[in-house]
Amino acid sequence: MKLPGKKGSQAENTPLNLSGSSPLQVSFEFFPPATEAATKKLWTTLERLAPLDPSFVSVTYGAGGSTRQTTHDVVARIRQETDLEPAAHLTCVGASKAEIEEVAHAYWEAGVRHIVALRGDPPQGETEFKPHPDGFSGSVELIEFLKKLHDFEITVGCYPEIHPNAHSSQSDLDYLKRKMDAGATRAITQFFFDPETYLNFVERAASNGVDIPIVPGILPITSYSRIKSFSAQCGTQVPAWLTHLFEGLEDDPATRDYNAAIVASELCRRLQYEGVKNFHFYTLNRADLVYGVCHSIGVRPKSSIIE
Repeated sequence: MKLPGKKGSQAENTPLNLSGSSPLQVSFEFFPPATEAATKKLWTTLERLAPLDPSFVSVTYGAGGSTRQTTHDVVARIRQETDLEPAAHLTCVGASKAEIEEVAHAYWEAGVRHIVALRGDPPQGETEFKPHPDGFSGSVELIEFLKKLHDFEITVGCYPEIHPNAHSSQSDLDYLKRKMDAGATRAITQFFFDPETYLNFVERAASNGVDIPIVPGILPITSYSRIKSFSAQCGTQVPAWLTHLFEGLEDDPATRDYNAAIVASELCRRLQYEGVKNFHFYTLNRADLVYGVCHSIGVRPKSSIIE
């Protein structure tokens, strides 16, 4: 199975670096659990992926800040009970500046030094972002505010296929540059399926003065219907070949996971050939598929981190 890309690409014949000293770095994103069973599953997932020695692990924020306390509890527990480096998502949605300041101070006091600063999605049932009357209008203001509070490491998001609310691809790049100038030190892309989408975006960003690392966000397909829904919300294009590959497999998890592992591994492999050394995985709190993809590109266990 091959992904579409540059004509004549040599990536399909490029050997992978499978040594224990692979130069690749990975990071993982999780969402906060809503039940006790989900909490156990999340911790099992962390235990499974921790030996891959991720550069950091991030925990998302629910729409409208709905998981604020749960996110804080999970991030604090990771900080206290493991050697993993946690990053906490923080958004502008449904929160005043005073509330965001309180949350940021709580993270700093818990030993969390890394924030993923985002504008955030509208609360469930709403389609447009509306700033809190006493809050921030977007992520640039949030980043500037956080940097004045503490010397956080700030990661931001970016959209290689343009943010759904952006007026143009150029204005989207201009806003990414503003986030960098405000203090962001890393950007992670929304998920995508064509390697050229990422490569072209990074090239355009660099030509517009964006010189922070832009890490590709990789989303292995655990459910095609869910991917279609996610893609519609964030503007990601789902190519016809992908639809054809996964059609009819919603009730065939073994075949679906097999295809998902191949697609994600080949995407990473193509990017690796182009010199990409960092990958961020949206895990959806599932370990095995992400672990398998990491294994296939040469990221192997180094030590047991969680005691």
